[in-house]
Amino acid sequence: MSVLDAPHFHDEEAAFAKLESIVWPNGPVCPHCGALDRIYPLNGVRSKASKKNPEGIVRHGLKKCGHCRKQFTCRVGTVFESSHLPLHKWFQVAHLMCSSKKGVSSHQLHRNLQVSYECAWFASHRLREAMRSGALAPMGGAGSSGVTEVDSTYIGRKKGIAKQRGTAHKHAVLSLVERGGEVRSVHVENEKASTVVPIVNANIAREARVMTDDALQFENKLDDYAEHGVVNHSAKEYVSRADPTVHTNTVEGYFSIFKRGMKGVYQHCSEKHLHRYLAEFDFRYNARSALGVEDEARTEKALRGIKGKRLTYRVTDRSEPSA
Repeated sequence: MSVLDAPHFHDEEAAFAKLESIVWPNGPVCPHCGALDRIYPLNGVRSKASKKNPEGIVRHGLKKCGHCRKQFTCRVGTVFESSHLPLHKWFQVAHLMCSSKKGVSSHQLHRNLQVSYECAWFASHRLREAMRSGALAPMGGAGSSGVTEVDSTYIGRKKGIAKQRGTAHKHAVLSLVERGGEVRSVHVENEKASTVVPIVNANIAREARVMTDDALQFENKLDDYAEHGVVNHSAKEYVSRADPTVHTNTVEGYFSIFKRGMKGVYQHCSEKHLHRYLAEFDFRYNARSALGVEDEARTEKALRGIKGKRLTYRVTDRSEPSA
C-alpha cells in the first residue's frame, strides 16, 4: 500500500468529491451569487460533442444554482479554475509539493506526471499562490513562546547586475520566526534600517522578546519591545554567554532549509517570483511535523487556500518560466 493509492489521486470523480469536502466543508456554495441552498447536482452531464469525443466528456462535480441559474463546480473561484489539468493530477502535484521538505522542481513534476514543463511550472506556481497566507496577526504575543527571532539572508542574483564582492548583486530576504511557532518571510529591496525596522514593528507584538544578531540596522531601534536580545556574531558568539535564551539559531535553521531547497532543487528563481517561493517554504515550515501536521493534513491545508485566488498565465520572456 502507498499513500498514492488513494482514489482521489487516480479517479476524477473521487478527486471532485475529495475537493468538495475540502472547499465546501458545510455543503456547496454558489461561487457566482453565494447561495447556500437550492443547489442541484447535474450528474452525468456531458460537454458538447467534438471530433475527438463524439459523445462528449462527462463533467464531474457539475452543479446548478437555483437562485442565479448558473452552473459551476468546486474549481470555480479557485486557482484551479479554467485549468486543463485533470483534478486528480492536481492532487498529485499538491501532495508532492507539500510532502517534500525542500520542494520539488517543475522538471521533476513534468517527468513524473507526464505533463508539459509549462503545465508543471504553472501548476506549481498556482499552488504556491494557494499557500500564501497573508497573515497579519502580531507574532510573539499572548499564547506563544513570546520570543521572535529576526534575521536576513541573501539568495540568487539580481537581473542585469554582474557578480561582485559582497551581497549587492543578490536578493535580500527578511524572516521573522517565532520559537515553537511560525515564520513570516518577505523579500526586501535592501537591509537598511528604514526598510526592515518598519516591517519588524508591523509584525511583532510589543510584549515579545526580540532576538537579532549584531547587525547595525537594528542597533537602538528595537527598544519598544519587552526585550531586544543581541548575539554577537562578529565575535563568533552564536549563543549569548550571559543568557542562553538569546540566539538566532531558529531562524538560521529555517534559512538552511530555504537555501538547500532554492540552490539544490529549484537552482534559479527570478526576483518577480521570489515571493511565491518564500510563501511555499513558509507554508511547509508553519505546517511542519513538529507542530503535529503531517503530509496529508498539510496538503489539505494548502488546498483550503485555493479559494478566492486566481493566477493567470502570460509569457513575457522566453527565459521564463523557470524553476
